[in-house]
Parts: sequence; structure tokens; C-alpha cells
Amino acid sequence: MKVEIWSDYVCPFCYIGKRRFENALSGFEGREQVEVVYKSFELDPSFQKTDQDIHAVLAQKYGTSYEQGKSMNDQMTERAKDVGLSYDFDRAIPANTFDAHRVSHFAKQNGLLKEVTERILKGYFTEGLDLNDHPTLAKLAGEAGLDEQATLAVLKEGKFAEDVRADEEEGSRLGITGVPFFVFNQKYGVSGAQPEDVFTEVLEKVKKEEQEESPIQLLNQTENQKNKENDCSDGSCNI
Repeated sequence: MKVEIWSDYVCPFCYIGKRRFENALSGFEGREQVEVVYKSFELDPSFQKTDQDIHAVLAQKYGTSYEQGKSMNDQMTERAKDVGLSYDFDRAIPANTFDAHRVSHFAKQNGLLKEVTERILKGYFTEGLDLNDHPTLAKLAGEAGLDEQATLAVLKEGKFAEDVRADEEEGSRLGITGVPFFVFNQKYGVSGAQPEDVFTEVLEKVKKEEQEESPIQLLNQTENQKNKENDCSDGSCNI
């Protein structure tokens, strides 16, 4: 079974959804046969580094006050605690994630995609590290097992840019406009950081079926529609 996960490194729902999926997978009989691949998705490809903090950036995005932006982040911090994650938005540095995604493709080439993905997410959401900074990205990759100097060279030379764009183009063809988005065997799609039992249900369903290509069917749409809040709804962040 192959599970492809479109996500972005500054999407708070993506880290939560990742952990919920992992929790479901850990209790799934046959987990050793499940291949998990992370796909690149940029919530804001045009984002440029700013002196504003993350609360101000969020407030500006949704046209609300600074206090409301901070309140939204505080609520997200509480959600993260439910899956054992510690978010610190007061330290978070708004970032363009294109370079982080390039590093993820270098990690994939070296069999360390899972480790590097986790390390970058933790660095951003928990440790307040700057994903705009190449040495920081290389250090995080190094801590996850990649060669730090080789990662710096990848970043400096602009490598894997086409791989990032290919993922994004594929996501666009599939109609993905918000993340996280999980695709099971190129057949079933699950949008958002859904509860663990939703992932368990799909894993079991796919396990019982013949693996054949068919159009993606969006599961749990009713639940998605019930949980809308701004443009970050149903446990997913939209462009």
C-alpha cells in the first residue's frame, strides 16, 4: 500500500494530521507493507521574509486583529497538545518553504524523507527555527541523518527545484487546494487532519481491496464541511 501525503512545513494542521495518521498506522496490522511518501505543497509560494511575527502574518491573511490572530494560534497550540505536540507560535518565524521542500527531496533520494520531514516540522513549530536560513535547514537535515555540507550544496546550487514543482503540479491535477491531503493507492483521498479512526478505516478498506487505479474519492466530506473555520477548516490549511 502506498500513502502519499501533500503537506507544507508551516501548516499547523499538517503536523497534527501527520501525527494522527502515524498513530493510526502504528496500530494497523500490515503497517510494514505501507509505504509513506511526503509530497511538496506550498501554501504561499510568493511569501517573502518579513519582520512581522506569525500572529501578525495570520491576522493580515484573514483580515482580522492581531489579538484574534494570536487567539487562533493559541487554539491551534491546544489542538496540537492532544497528539503530544508542543507548538510555540511566539517563537515561530514566518517562512517561505520552497527550500525546505527541496531539502525533503534530497532526503527522499537518500532514504531519509521521514526523518527529515519530522525534524523540520519540529524545528519550525516547537523550536522557533528559521526555515528561510540555509545553514539552519542544513543543520536540521544533518541532525536527521543527511550530510550537512551536502545539504548546503544542494541549497546553494538550486537542486531539486523541479521535483518540488512536479509534486505541486501533480497535486493541482488531483484538485488538491488544501493540506494535509492523504492519497491512498492513487484511489482514495482524505482531506485534513482527520481523527485517527478515519485513517484506520481507510487503511483497512484499502487493505481489503485490489490495488487498482481509479479516480480519487474524497472521504469524510460531510465532516469536513461541518468543521469549517476561516480558510483553515476541517483540519486543513488552504491556499
